[in-house]
Amino acid sequence: MAGITRLDQNARRSRAVIHNGTVYLAGHTADDRSADVAGQTRQVLAKIDEMLAAAGSGREKLLSITIWLADMADFAAMNEVYDAWVVPGQTPARCCGAVTLALPDIRVEIMATAAL
Repeated sequence: MAGITRLDQNARRSRAVIHNGTVYLAGHTADDRSADVAGQTRQVLAKIDEMLAAAGSGREKLLSITIWLADMADFAAMNEVYDAWVVPGQTPARCCGAVTLALPDIRVEIMATAAL
């Protein structure tokens, strides 16, 4: 489809879709799922940085973040990492909730939308 760019695509998903000046990121999870929620959050945020850069954007252009935790008991530890990562004064709209994630060792999944 014209005007739509898809990054890191397979048969099921694209890790990023760019359309009309906006980049939409798929939900990202940690590669090393033996890490605690803080470690997994760091990994996921690094992936988001990489995908935003590949799309021509960055965390200072984030519009919204959706965070899913396997357990809300991890909320404070995830927030500690997240709060150090976001750009002060440029924080996106955000929601966070607990859900059953795809695999039992996934502690956090994060989805983001950003401007170009």
